[in-house]
Amino acid sequence: MLVLVSNLIYLAVILAVHAGDVQVFVTRGQCFSECRDNPGVACDPDTLGYDGQFFYYIARDPVGSPHCLDVPAYRLQRILLPMLGRMLSLGYEPLIPWAFVAINVAALTAGTALLEDLLVREKVSRWFALTYGLFLGVFMAVRLSTAETLAYGLVITGLWFSARDRLLLAAVILALAMLAKETTGLFAAGYLFYLALHARWHDALRMAVIVNAPFAAWQLGIYLWLGHWAPSSGGAGATPFEIIPYNAVWRSLRDPDPTIAVILAVLLLPTAVLPSALSLIYTVRDFLRRRWDLYTCLLFFNALIMLFLPFSTYRTFLGLLRFMPGLVLAYVLYTARHQPHRPLVYSTLWIVLLLFLEVG
Repeated sequence: MLVLVSNLIYLAVILAVHAGDVQVFVTRGQCFSECRDNPGVACDPDTLGYDGQFFYYIARDPVGSPHCLDVPAYRLQRILLPMLGRMLSLGYEPLIPWAFVAINVAALTAGTALLEDLLVREKVSRWFALTYGLFLGVFMAVRLSTAETLAYGLVITGLWFSARDRLLLAAVILALAMLAKETTGLFAAGYLFYLALHARWHDALRMAVIVNAPFAAWQLGIYLWLGHWAPSSGGAGATPFEIIPYNAVWRSLRDPDPTIAVILAVLLLPTAVLPSALSLIYTVRDFLRRRWDLYTCLLFFNALIMLFLPFSTYRTFLGLLRFMPGLVLAYVLYTARHQPHRPLVYSTLWIVLLLFLEVG
């Protein structure tokens, strides 16, 4: 209820600030809205808009959308949100932004509610679900019409069914999550790793096929359509994944402007570096002790990827926060089950990031 009400108030403020223009929720930029053959080339950075516009262009005209996208194959792989938006709006363009808002608010609210239930099963307070529900990375996704709330809401739903031994249904939902945002594949990888550690080979094979087959088929379809493979480290201007752990962090902190370096240190170290490093310490220690729990495996994969994120992700703080819901979710579930009370309480400090909430 708190997450739902907070979202609705925030969205109402945004709408009021922009004189009721619902297009604010898809952050269209003049550069890409012109849908040229080479969108984004020689454009003023102030006219670029934000990622939500790409979901909007796909929902508006799925077949003709590539000319409106910065990296078409990369954007089109996240097909679930635009297709749901198109279905909910019945293809009527003015309703598409409203459809995105409705889908994301529902996904964040339902995901938080199901996370509450998972926490109650671990005999901890349901209020710790707010660490996820009020995390800036998913909270802003509602305002910006990006896929994080839908993708991780599906992940939580899959884990909720898994906790009830509905593995087949959990696999189907994780497959949908990957079609919403490919980074949720870290949860599928963690789940498969857990099943393999317990020699549940039949379950592992079945989950691998169910989760990966739709994603692989869509990737092949994109390649046959556009002539490019979709996987990459981001949209236009993205840098590749790093090889040296936390190299992107060190590169960010070496900014020639000392003020920027200090700001990045204050933002990155407590928000991403420390939690991911502690998570790796916790999970590796558990593996050494042969405590092969599902939540341990999920946290391990979501923390491990943080070591190798691209410089472009760490450098854009909002982009980093949009990448992190998986780590936040896995950390809350893991500490609820395994750690003393204090690490779980510390997880609520992520909520402080709402101080960076924008109303523009």
